Amino acid sequence: MTLTKRNQLSMANANSTPPEKARRRAPSQSPRGPARFAKSGAQTTADGIYEKLHAAIASMELRPGTPMSETRLTEEFGVSRTPVREALQRLAKEKLVEIVPKSGTFVGRIPLSTLFEATFARSALECAIVRHVAERATPDHVETLRAALDVQRDVASSGDYEKIHVADEAFHAALANVANFEGIWEMVRTMKVQVDRYRKLTLQQSGRVTLLIKEHTEVVDAIEARDPERAVAAMAEHLGRLKLDIEVFGATWKDYFIHDREIGG
Repeated sequence: MTLTKRNQLSMANANSTPPEKARRRAPSQSPRGPARFAKSGAQTTADGIYEKLHAAIASMELRPGTPMSETRLTEEFGVSRTPVREALQRLAKEKLVEIVPKSGTFVGRIPLSTLFEATFARSALECAIVRHVAERATPDHVETLRAALDVQRDVASSGDYEKIHVADEAFHAALANVANFEGIWEMVRTMKVQVDRYRKLTLQQSGRVTLLIKEHTEVVDAIEARDPERAVAAMAEHLGRLKLDIEVFGATWKDYFIHDREIGG
């Protein structure tokens, strides 16, 4: 076979490379096209125990100071001590459980420093959301928010504080959804677990639910009027009331709270 023939065959073989091999990317080449973020992996036994205990603590089904016996929990969940211990350690890192040497493990008291910081951060983020909505609100946006208020009114007279809390959360989530800031709401939701515990106490205050709906309505009225300054002021007052009430309820349920460190002035 002549040299020319060999060259022609080599070129033919190169051109016949299967498409999937021809498109193979270099190992260090950056990704293109749709996002390929990792999906959540399989849930472990410790994850399941953590989520159930987290929900019970956040909802105040388990009140601060409630004993968390490893032995009882292993029997309740039908597992060994290892996943129970892992779940409790994870909750302790989030200040939802207190592990006291030579005494036991207990549902954590609500740390006032975390409460103040979460309230401060939440106010900054949600006021920014409200300003954004008020500047761009459409009639459909306002209708969505009014519908969330209607749900709150429907459950207000039920006396079911869990449903009232869920409806309250749905209103704040609706504001973020209207603004297309679902990610910011997820940040708020994650940081405010201690606030949620505290709010389960305050909702039982006489007249609090009625006031809550009134405050939310003032926010929506300002949004409908396309008045960002009034909308922000209404939201700031609404969330600021929570901070003011901490001083009152901290004394009423003093065993539920802990002054864990100095809070920034």
